[in-house]
Amino acid sequence: MKTAIFLSGALMLATTALPAHAQQTVTLLAYSGLFQERYTKAVIEPFMAAHPDIKVEYFPQPGSAAMLGVLRAQKAAQQTDVTIMDVSVAKTGTDEGLFDKVNESVTKNYADLYPNAKFEGVAGVGVTFDNLVLIYNTDAIKTAPTSWNALKDPALKGKVAMMSAPDIVGIGTTIIMDRMNGGKDFIQNINAGMNAMAEVAPNVQTWEPKPEVYPTVINGQVSLGVGWNARSQVNADKSDGKMKVALPQEGTILQVNTINLVKGGPSSDAARKFVDYALSPQAQSAFSAAMYYAPTNSAVKLAPDVANRTVIGAMDKVIPVDWIALSTVRDRITQDWRRKVIPLSR
Repeated sequence: MKTAIFLSGALMLATTALPAHAQQTVTLLAYSGLFQERYTKAVIEPFMAAHPDIKVEYFPQPGSAAMLGVLRAQKAAQQTDVTIMDVSVAKTGTDEGLFDKVNESVTKNYADLYPNAKFEGVAGVGVTFDNLVLIYNTDAIKTAPTSWNALKDPALKGKVAMMSAPDIVGIGTTIIMDRMNGGKDFIQNINAGMNAMAEVAPNVQTWEPKPEVYPTVINGQVSLGVGWNARSQVNADKSDGKMKVALPQEGTILQVNTINLVKGGPSSDAARKFVDYALSPQAQSAFSAAMYYAPTNSAVKLAPDVANRTVIGAMDKVIPVDWIALSTVRDRITQDWRRKVIPLSR
């Protein structure tokens, strides 16, 4: 009898000593700065409110290449669960065996993803779409430019700023120019685009605007620039009307950030729940409203005032880019830039 009472008391003591729900921690490796600030508020905080047993810790990095370096360094004992990075870098990580496949077994939202959010040979899937745009200083340019040829305008000599190759802005603008000038397959031959960029070069004040292209346009250091829509829209809102955004009539290219499950991550089950939520209509619409990245989930219904500031309403203007194939010729394009384009700038 005494033994039974002792065991009963011990069990009660053990039960009260254990927490009702042991909290798991998901470590997310993603972009620093404005992305971190807005993604945390729009996606991470609502997820944690809905899942009080899961904590998401955000580990910021300046870019995808830096994230890949972290994952490589941790490969023997991963400390990261999920990463958001550019698709081209995610392909490298997939090839190196760093990621588990994201598919129907991970998220019920997989079937609703746009086709261009899924890539052969990439374990992750698209979580945001962004696109190249022109940004202009409203004191210097009174009418919104309607063509990428505005970059060539002789009146803008020394008044243009953009990132050069190998940055995706420089390569992406070259791809657009190539299509505009009759190019059919930039993987095989991008000469038409390279020749067009050689005409842009004399107008370029800097190929490496500091700290970014957006403040150089806002403060009037340059009149016209090339940027990413999401950051352009946010900076336009902060500019007191000094900067506006234009999507030229010839179209644009998409930049795709993928969300990836890290192989061997310490919180695998919780990480899968987070990936599923990040791809949900709720999370996707919230982040689009917060930062104007276009959703990759086709079931998302954006408010008109948000949709009009993303590329989602202009998907028919998107120039297809095989980012995986592009990675094989990126060095060649960069070398051509260094020989044929950059030397012609002022």
